[in-house]
This record gives sequence, structure tokens and C-alpha cells, in this order.
Amino acid sequence: MSETLTRRELGRRLSRLADASVAEVLALAPAAPSKVPRIGLTGAPGVGKSSLAGRLGLLRAQARRIGMLAVDPSSPLTGGAILGDRIRLDELAGAENLYLRSIASRSSSDGLAENLPELLETLAAAGFDELVLETVGVGQAEHAVRSQVDTLALVLMPGSGDTVQAMKAGMMELADLYVINKCELPGAQQLAAEIQRVQSLVGTHGGWAAPVVLTSIHDADTIAELSAAIDAHQAWLADSGNREAVLEQRARYRLRLLLERRLGEVLGTLSPQALDGPLAEQFATVAAALPLDDGTP
Repeated sequence: MSETLTRRELGRRLSRLADASVAEVLALAPAAPSKVPRIGLTGAPGVGKSSLAGRLGLLRAQARRIGMLAVDPSSPLTGGAILGDRIRLDELAGAENLYLRSIASRSSSDGLAENLPELLETLAAAGFDELVLETVGVGQAEHAVRSQVDTLALVLMPGSGDTVQAMKAGMMELADLYVINKCELPGAQQLAAEIQRVQSLVGTHGGWAAPVVLTSIHDADTIAELSAAIDAHQAWLADSGNREAVLEQRARYRLRLLLERRLGEVLGTLSPQALDGPLAEQFATVAAALPLDDGTP
């Protein structure tokens, strides 16, 4: 069920969730999982994900309300983030039916951000018809995005050696669409042929053959082709019955993340003395501390 929030109210709630403890997450985040369609854009830094996401969001917002989350990398030293996606996508400011939020990855090491499932569920509960997620672009750790979206587009560009890197990361098996961005550059067709050869080895995803789409932010027709490919995959998910499996996997992943975070909170409170005893006693101590009582770790 959607909740009526102003953009300012939604922004404040997302800010609180981004820094929330597990107890705060349970109090703030929507309890029931949503079925709002989600699109993910992932790939190495520099392939133009942000600009592509912006063009795609503007196009799809013509027919629906779009909520966008763009994850920016945080400094390992200061923990801060420049939030460059907010700068690169400022052309979207004021766009009707489109909401953009740039968030820092903080301590997350999977190309995403802390409490991301709750941030996405909050957007869905705010009444958006579709969500778009752009990852940091850290390569081999980005497989985590698979559980967060229905349709995952792997964005590459000519001449960057992305195919080999993507194969190492296992992303070729995970992507629903292969997008060759900046297709006006030399080597785009060659890269498309290479991906198709790799795809013949990987096989289909439960019967879905991931297409290769060539895009350029300077060519509106190519963005429309990408949008149509996304619609085709969404329709296939619904018709094949695979979407229910996607939603189940997402719910399990969301719960696992919360449990892992809660475990980290408890471990952080243990004294050195508690770690000196037998392993079984340490385990029992941690297990006993896992339940939430007054909302504090």
C-alpha cells in the first residue's frame, strides 16, 4: 500500500534509513515486501551508467512514476562520498514523475549500500510504479545486485576490456541484458559479437536469452530500444512464472542482510574477556544477545 509523502519527507526518511541500526530499520522500513518492478544497471566505472540511467529514467517516466537510487562510492579513509551521480544527473531535477536519490556506499563492499533493501522498499511504498538502481561499479563484488532487481542490465563499452572482466566476475551469467554503451565508438560491433559468443557458452537464464543492446545517450532511438528490451524481459518474467522466484530470493536476501548486520552489532559489544572462553560459550553468548528488546544493540 502506497504512502503519500512529499519529496522532502521522502528524502528525510531515506536519510534516516541510510544510517539506521537494525532496530531502527525494523521501526522505519515497510514491513511487507513490495512487488514494484525494479531495473538494475551495473558495470565497470566509466562506462556511462549514470548518463544512461538518466536518459532511461526520463523516457520511462513518460508513462509511469519512477524512483531512482544511484549508489556512489565512499572514501575508505573518511567514509564520505562526493555523490557525483547527483551532479551528473542534475538534468533530471524537476522532471515530472521521476525522483532521484544518490546514496553513499559507506561500509558496504558489494557495490551497493547499507540498508539498500529497506531504501528500495521505502521508495516502493511511496507510490512509485517502477524503481531504477545504479550500482557503484566495483566489478567482481557486484553480483549482490542480482537479488535486488527483476531486470539486470550489464553495461559495457567498446575498447575497455569489459568482456573479460565481466566473465571473471560471473556477471555474464547474471545479466538479463547486455548493454554496449557509447556505441558510436570504434569496436562496438566487435564487442557485441564477442558477447554473443560468450553467451552461447553461458546459455539461457531459465529460457531467457539475454539480448545485446547498443546504446548512445546521443541517440534517443537506442534508449528506446533498451527500454523495449526491459519491457520484454519484464513480460517474460510474468508469463514464465519466474518473477515469484525472484521475489522469494529477494525476501530471503533482505532478511539475511539484517541478521548479518545484527550479528555485527552484537559482536561489536563483546568484551575481550568474552572472547577468551570456549567457542561454544562464545556462540551461546552471542545467540542470547541477538534478540532486540528496547531497540538498542
